[in-house]
Amino acid sequence: MNITEIRDALEGEIVARGYFFVEINVSPDNDVELTVESENGTMTLDDCVAVNGIFESKFDRDKEDYSLTVTSAGLDRPFKVLKQFLKAVGTRVEVSLKGGKKFVAELTGADSEGINVRYAAREAVEGKKKKETVVHEERIAMEMVNSVKPSISFD
Repeated sequence: MNITEIRDALEGEIVARGYFFVEINVSPDNDVELTVESENGTMTLDDCVAVNGIFESKFDRDKEDYSLTVTSAGLDRPFKVLKQFLKAVGTRVEVSLKGGKKFVAELTGADSEGINVRYAAREAVEGKKKKETVVHEERIAMEMVNSVKPSISFD
């Protein structure tokens, strides 16, 4: 059992139900982990059970010995595929750049080449004694991005 075989067997039904693959991992011992996201909204336990059922309808446990874990991408995990970035447009995200810079911003756009963000920062402004809030809108190339994940706020 390999990733391509799994994707080919499941993708049609996964997409038809409004989900998409974030990641598929298969260990040498046939431990299969499917990370799936919902096109709209969040994945529920029932959604994960449905994906589990789709998998088990395609792969016979008696013919191939495997273990299966179905999980959602989760709020604490960085985005891995473009669909996650696109789904998050208009929301607050934590951005970590190569070189160590980290900040929270609104994701205003994304494509395969980069992301667009808007964020505010307190900065010294020429001719002013006190720092002022300055709003930045930036386009950041994907090769400069270490990670982007949802920003969790409790306020």
